[in-house]
Amino acid sequence: MYLILIFLHSVIRWLVFASLIYATYRGAKGWLTKASFSKTDDAVRHITATFSHIQLMVGYILYFNSPFIAYFLSHFREAIKQFEFMFFGMIHISLMSIAIVLITIGSSAAKRQETDLDKFKTMTIFYSIALLLILIAIPWPFSPLAARPYMRIF
Repeated sequence: MYLILIFLHSVIRWLVFASLIYATYRGAKGWLTKASFSKTDDAVRHITATFSHIQLMVGYILYFNSPFIAYFLSHFREAIKQFEFMFFGMIHISLMSIAIVLITIGSSAAKRQETDLDKFKTMTIFYSIALLLILIAIPWPFSPLAARPYMRIF
């Protein structure tokens, strides 16, 4: 089960990442050009939030089933001294959870705005901040924080 969760988490992250970049782009473009908020914009907003919620659920299930995290939690005083354990045990999950909360708030607030300009502005601001947090918290292969491959395969 653990390997399936790792694989799903790896695949879904690209859906979240791509949809978040696209939603942020559409939001910024609509905000700058004062476009009307179309059904497509609303669908992109909604799909981005949905992908992020699915990823969060898979991530939490993975977190609480990971032998890596089990070691971190049971040997906290020793594990906290090793940055990779601290990254996955605390930093990654915290920043990603905050990012998903921002996406959720941004999606919900954008949906409830009165004007199209405010919808785009709200979506762009919240999604941009979430994107920044996600970029920081992803364990990129080149990252000095915790390197992982671009795609985890069984």
